[in-house]
Amino acid sequence: MFESLSEKLGSVFDRLRGRGALSEADVDTALREVRVALIEADVALPVIKSFMTTVREQAVGSDVLKSVTPGQMVIKIVNDALVGMLGPDDVPLNLNAAPPAIILMVGLQGSGKTTTSGKLARLLHQKEKKSVMLASLDVSRPAAREQLRLLGEQAGVGVVPEQDNDTPVMITKRAIEAARLKSSDVLILDTAGRTTIDTALMAEVKEIAKLAKPVEILLVADAMTGQDAVTTATAFNEAIDITGIILTRADGDSRGGAALSMRHVTGCPIKYLGVGEKQDALEAFSAERMAGRILGMGDVVGLVEKAAETIEAEEAERMAKRMAKGQFDMTDFLAQLRQLKKMGGMGGLLGLLPGIGKMQKAIKAAGIDDSFFNRQEAIILSMNKKERRQVALLNASRRRRIAEGSGTSVQDVNKLVKQYQDMAKMMKRLGKAGGNDPAALASMFGGGPGGEAGAAPGEMPDLSKLGGGFPGMGGGLPGLGGGFPGLGGLPRPGSRKKKR
Repeated sequence: MFESLSEKLGSVFDRLRGRGALSEADVDTALREVRVALIEADVALPVIKSFMTTVREQAVGSDVLKSVTPGQMVIKIVNDALVGMLGPDDVPLNLNAAPPAIILMVGLQGSGKTTTSGKLARLLHQKEKKSVMLASLDVSRPAAREQLRLLGEQAGVGVVPEQDNDTPVMITKRAIEAARLKSSDVLILDTAGRTTIDTALMAEVKEIAKLAKPVEILLVADAMTGQDAVTTATAFNEAIDITGIILTRADGDSRGGAALSMRHVTGCPIKYLGVGEKQDALEAFSAERMAGRILGMGDVVGLVEKAAETIEAEEAERMAKRMAKGQFDMTDFLAQLRQLKKMGGMGGLLGLLPGIGKMQKAIKAAGIDDSFFNRQEAIILSMNKKERRQVALLNASRRRRIAEGSGTSVQDVNKLVKQYQDMAKMMKRLGKAGGNDPAALASMFGGGPGGEAGAAPGEMPDLSKLGGGFPGMGGGLPGLGGGFPGLGGLPRPGSRKKKR
């Protein structure tokens, strides 16, 4: 969501890094560019004014101007100000009420309210181990209740059955009674939306809120609508005192201004972000981690959480043992690809890796995206079991057969085999050295062929200068032993390969 803003802020801070003492004029020049970047990101003007005042007061102080690393100090000040704008404190979902704790979902039509209700039910049921019930109060939109019923079935939660001629108030009463009878911990009420904020919509929501007495009134807003989302949030907050916001389509290419403006303008915390179409694509909002993504610092905590959710411990242990013995074959390589897809694919992970922002264009230009990994998976699936175990069997005729069977070219097959062989060599070296081979680790972090981002032996590579591939993640995230497959040889933007 913040790709454009991150790119612009990154170019501003690149000019500050590595410089000596900054003058007040240097700071003012940088902050003018920051202001332009925020305006282009569609951030509300009052928010920009407050943000710039906060940053400038601290950035032109003597402690910064005389600092040993003034550029880094300015970046830290901007990061802290972003956290303050987005938070500063994260507010979790409040379920402290006598069961059932009622959550009222409100918003305009088309904002993704019903889908988000299903996602939230799934999250509470599977992660929080809550007994959840869903109820649709939308009697105006065709198939709204059927949609929620299907989402409830997918999430594994109960759904209040619909009855003809029910009004929203009648459904609310019936849903509360049903949730009590079934001893549900949480009841989520999905209200009807309108194309615009109107008197009838607000009156209906007020009546339902008065009857249900919800512990949470969550506004579902579409991040793609920019400042319109802020206007919607303000109107709902004035009418019914919303307690939190869920921004949908946060994985889109919107400019991000809505997210940066919401908390400051409404005073209501952002509690969740919808980051995809799938039912598990709802994540808790963190101001500090979001600020890190915007400034290109990544979100390692988010990456670890994704790995913990998707990677099975037994499979990770089995893979680790095979890698330690140097038994990494094409079936294991396929498992790595599938783990990557389960964690959200390229789009879901790029923004979580520190220093990866500048590489995104180069990665896209090289054609490395989710479809790239789909092609690699198709190639491996076109091999028989013997070929997956012994890649040396892949002669020219076998490679032609595999290319035809997977709908790719022989060149694609050759590239995949080469990537697998490079990965297998690293696994073997690391297995023999007990994971302590600095040269192999450096090559996994981008050093060596294809990049200049390696580190000296025994040193941690600079993640902001990744060149040969994404960082190998065997020591931190189970199941991702060799780094992300298929990215070897991708040069760092602006770099040139060293002559041999």
